[in-house]
Amino acid sequence: MSHQLSDLLLTPAEMAAVDAAAAASGIDSFGLMERAGAAAAAAALRLHPGALRFVVLCGPGNNGGDAYVAARHLQEGGAPVALFHLGDPSRLKGDAARAKAGCALRGEPLHLYSPEIGDVVIDGLFGAGLGRDVPADVRTVIDRVAEAGLPVLAIDLPSGLDGRTGRVLGAAFRASNTITFMTRKPGHLLMPGRELCGELEVFDIGIPARIIRAEASGVIAENRPDAWKGVLPPEQLETHKYKRGHLVVFSGEADKTGAARMSAISGLKAGAGLVTIAAPDAAIAANAAHLTAVMLHAIDDAADLEDWLTDKRLQTFVLGPGFGIGARARAFVSSLAERRLVLDADGISSFKDDPQQLFDLFGGEPRLVLTPHEGEFSRLFPDIGSDDALGKVDKALAAARRANAAIVYKGADTVIAAPDGRALINTNAPAWLATAGSGDVLAGIIGGLLAQGLPAFEAAAAGVWLHGEAAHRAGKGLTAEELAAHVLPL
Repeated sequence: MSHQLSDLLLTPAEMAAVDAAAAASGIDSFGLMERAGAAAAAAALRLHPGALRFVVLCGPGNNGGDAYVAARHLQEGGAPVALFHLGDPSRLKGDAARAKAGCALRGEPLHLYSPEIGDVVIDGLFGAGLGRDVPADVRTVIDRVAEAGLPVLAIDLPSGLDGRTGRVLGAAFRASNTITFMTRKPGHLLMPGRELCGELEVFDIGIPARIIRAEASGVIAENRPDAWKGVLPPEQLETHKYKRGHLVVFSGEADKTGAARMSAISGLKAGAGLVTIAAPDAAIAANAAHLTAVMLHAIDDAADLEDWLTDKRLQTFVLGPGFGIGARARAFVSSLAERRLVLDADGISSFKDDPQQLFDLFGGEPRLVLTPHEGEFSRLFPDIGSDDALGKVDKALAAARRANAAIVYKGADTVIAAPDGRALINTNAPAWLATAGSGDVLAGIIGGLLAQGLPAFEAAAAGVWLHGEAAHRAGKGLTAEELAAHVLPL
């Protein structure tokens, strides 16, 4: 658990509870708004010292109140400022009304804004709590600003983004910078919100940490080592390869062996004590020609697998990369129901016609990790995947509960979810990680961590993080083979 408030993620509802608790404790809520608006003004001047005009867009709520304060500070500092408001400012209430009253600028209705060269837009229309599509006049202004290519500084979150899901509600500003206060929201990290926020800065406006931590559930967090390093196995001098875990990766047929080898070497690099590729007899030679540190074992059918599983040291498996879709995959998974399993790619798709058959196999303590990309997720969880009311975290959590598995819902904003309701959003994956075979590497890393004794959720989360770190080390233009070579253990 991070000790830095700025590392926390609070949903908009949790942040609203923080604001209410701060006011109930006697903290001057307008003083908080004053500091927020002043911070926005200072950021605007620091980021855009050459601006010909600051255009401040003020909404009908407290986000607009922050913007009125920012406009006042900019004007008092001698900067050229134009102010445009959404709705009737005379209907503002509470702190927002007080902020408007303190601002001497005469505003104009939002729809009258026409971008000019040298404008810098300060977006204070809607905060993170927006729960509906933006009005037509806001969409029009968003389009005008985008067409003009103007820089946008968003207060709290670019207007039009859902602070809980990161989704666009009709239309949203693309900010070059976003300033938020005390903590981040999930929408700052989830796509497309993360991209639309630009550079994010978290500013401390003086709400005590005890109030924030009291309202923070901690259920959703960023995927960082603090979230799982407490379960890492201790390093011991007196150990041997089986104590560090034996990982088995299943290979496909002779012409489809590369994916399993990338998984296997990645599991070994992630710290597993030994790794075996279990391959059809016809694929042994193809695999042997490329392997040194990874062992081989011939497995042709479920009967062979059942015989091999009498060796109780065999506890952790990866099935899916290059394996093939169909009854053979389903039979192998059935045989592995009491073991720890990373199910990826073809392994997932093999259950698309009857996902419940898979879920019924893995009751009790979670020991299954599923690693679907968007398409595989929709095949395995069609009703969840198609529910537009759910964000990515919501979908991953619903899937984890249904499958009793750790879910790695892959993408630029990979979400790792546990059946007990925990969820982590990953942020360290560079764009160049999107390359053929990178998922095979990820499956192997997670398998290697499972083999070392990490629980399913923590193995999945740590594996996703290690995957991103390996991509940074490998650099742009990486291939999956290079990615695997850059995997390092925790």
